[in-house]
Amino acid sequence: MYRGKRILDLMVGVTAVIVLLPVMILIAISIWFTMGSPVIFRQQRPGWRAYPFEIIKFRTMSSALDEQGNLLPDGDRLTRFGRFLRSTSLDELPEIWNVLRGELSIVGPRPLLTQYVQRYTPEQMRRHEVKPGITGWAQINGRNAITWEEKFKFDVWYVDHASFKLDTKIILLTLLKILRRADINQPGQATMKEFRGTK
Repeated sequence: MYRGKRILDLMVGVTAVIVLLPVMILIAISIWFTMGSPVIFRQQRPGWRAYPFEIIKFRTMSSALDEQGNLLPDGDRLTRFGRFLRSTSLDELPEIWNVLRGELSIVGPRPLLTQYVQRYTPEQMRRHEVKPGITGWAQINGRNAITWEEKFKFDVWYVDHASFKLDTKIILLTLLKILRRADINQPGQATMKEFRGTK
């Protein structure tokens, strides 16, 4: 990875905390009033070299259960406020703390579910040769509106071409994507479909 990437992460991360802390506090209060506790969603994700870490996000789903006591599908549990948070990417603001702790980078392949690791092809697994990121090359080239295979190709391309100039470009284009609320979900899906492996 290029020199200075950690410095860029710290500069952007510290600035984001200073500027966005009031917004994060307001979001936390709103989640508490609309959904109760916990306010933060925590989950194990594979990071650099697939080493697990705990990612933190703002909670966007309720804990609603069906008659058998099982969680309802994501689309049924995603609240109105949660949908807003996702469409604006505000649910990902707590990930700044992951960046400051060195578990995430500002730019890199998005950290996906742990069970996906064993389903990757050797080429797809290369996405773990760098730290995962809050945003990445795949996010500005389709985000959740593209297929898993396309997403992984963008991730691996980033691994081979990462640079300060590219990271700066990705950060700026990400801000434009957020303002336009583009490519949030796959058509007809509340979230991205589960990755079952490449046939």
